[in-house]
Amino acid sequence: MNTTRFFAALLGPLLLASHSYAASLLITSGTVFTGDDAPPSQMDILIEDGLIEAVASDLSATEADQMIDAAGRPVTPALFAGITAAGLSEIGMVYEAVDSRLNELYTGLMHPEFDVRKAYNPLSSVVPVTRIEGYGYTLLAAAFGDRTISGQGSLVRFDSGFDSFEGKTTIFVNVDGYSGNKIGGSRAAHWMLLETAFSSLTAKQGNGLWLTHNEHPLINQDGRATLKDARENGIFVFRANRASDILQVLAFSRKHQLNAIISGGQEAWIVRAALAESGTPVVINALDNLPGSFDGLGARLDNAALLHRAGVTLLFTSGETHNARKLRQVAGNAVANGLPYEVAIAAMTSQPAEIFGGTPRMIAPGLRADVVIWSGDPLNVTSSADQVIIDGKLDPMTSRQTELLKRYLPTEPGLGRAYINP
Repeated sequence: MNTTRFFAALLGPLLLASHSYAASLLITSGTVFTGDDAPPSQMDILIEDGLIEAVASDLSATEADQMIDAAGRPVTPALFAGITAAGLSEIGMVYEAVDSRLNELYTGLMHPEFDVRKAYNPLSSVVPVTRIEGYGYTLLAAAFGDRTISGQGSLVRFDSGFDSFEGKTTIFVNVDGYSGNKIGGSRAAHWMLLETAFSSLTAKQGNGLWLTHNEHPLINQDGRATLKDARENGIFVFRANRASDILQVLAFSRKHQLNAIISGGQEAWIVRAALAESGTPVVINALDNLPGSFDGLGARLDNAALLHRAGVTLLFTSGETHNARKLRQVAGNAVANGLPYEVAIAAMTSQPAEIFGGTPRMIAPGLRADVVIWSGDPLNVTSSADQVIIDGKLDPMTSRQTELLKRYLPTEPGLGRAYINP
């Protein structure tokens, strides 16, 4: 088989396969986690025309086009994959396959108008790889990096749609030590630049389209308009790990009346009372327990449990795109270190949608039918998604990885699968 025919055979089923659709689908005898912090219960779920029609203890007498017996297995809403560049980053080392950041040659220190949604590719191999592991949506991010403001994104559904965005516009802001060193040699430079930029929002029209810093443009007219709109209607995600940086975020957000969220938060437990009082959610990687930098000297495994007990709203992220599906392990470790199980499930299902203004993500009548049937405990690494249902449609449960597995997995002793005519 020549190269062209090989890749056509490999990728064709992924690009052309459509989700199996049934007008009505009945899931019986599932151990259902509705997506709030309530304990699970044995329930049946009726799905019609992409929506959850009914959830009850016994719907076995109900007629449906298709039926799945969950046989006591866990059933949850489709999970949140964290903050990722899914659909923006195909291969990290190939420049034309990465669309999540502006490179260092692009002028300007702040570009809130840089909207990564315009580069989103729902046909990226990353999307089905993540979806068949039980994930239904993610926060599409302008990558945290060297700039004070990286850009904007929002929630996006893993339903293979070209316009699957939802929720509020989200601006990504860096105030950590790494990016501070890149900007001006100090994290204090971020706050200097941010104060200048936000002060410009109240300047009279015509006072100049550009502010300058060291003879380089700081923010342009489009950027100012984006910031102004986001301050009124959007969300600001601040990358901060050090306790003192988190307190600066709270003070800045209070001064400028921002809807703020902390991402990173390795030392968030130190200032948990202030976070709880401000009502600021925190997105953490519960596996961050080592001082990988001077920003996270106070990192500890029970960060999530301490934040929850203080009344802080939690979400999870792994900091990865191609391995975002490992996020269940992150949440499982938070539970192992004191976070209540149902709180972890809510943090991976309904809470992200609520915080970022997306479609409600619960198993309840009238809501979108994004549901996963698991082989076992969804927070156990030995479990997997047996069936993913997105918008009421049965996912074919195939990806580039599953196709490669079928192509190359040996089926005869001593003979590699690559040598067998497919």
